[in-house]
Amino acid sequence: MARVKGAMMTRKRRNATLKLAKGYWGSKSKHFKMAKQQVMKSGNYAFAGRKQKKRTYRTLWIARLSAAVAPYGLNYSTFMHGVKLADIQLNRKSLSEMAIQDPTAFAAIVEKAKAALN
Repeated sequence: MARVKGAMMTRKRRNATLKLAKGYWGSKSKHFKMAKQQVMKSGNYAFAGRKQKKRTYRTLWIARLSAAVAPYGLNYSTFMHGVKLADIQLNRKSLSEMAIQDPTAFAAIVEKAKAALN
């Protein structure tokens, strides 16, 4: 049996890692060992960042809704409770966009939520 050497696949694998590390500072983009460590860590940061993005957007929508319902004499939690009681099937993202884009429709939803609370 002939001996098979793995130089080609090793080089391919290393080049793939170095390609992912392109643009990193210093040795992290040039040397395979350091690039491999940084690519692993970057992947972990990216994974966590995808989860944090969802939290951040939800916080933004809540802040927008809180500011949008304040002129109607409601706070955020009371408004959302009224929305649930009125059986309005809109999520926070939709409600916050509606508050910005279509204030008249949002005012109607606020009135429905207020009526459901009483």
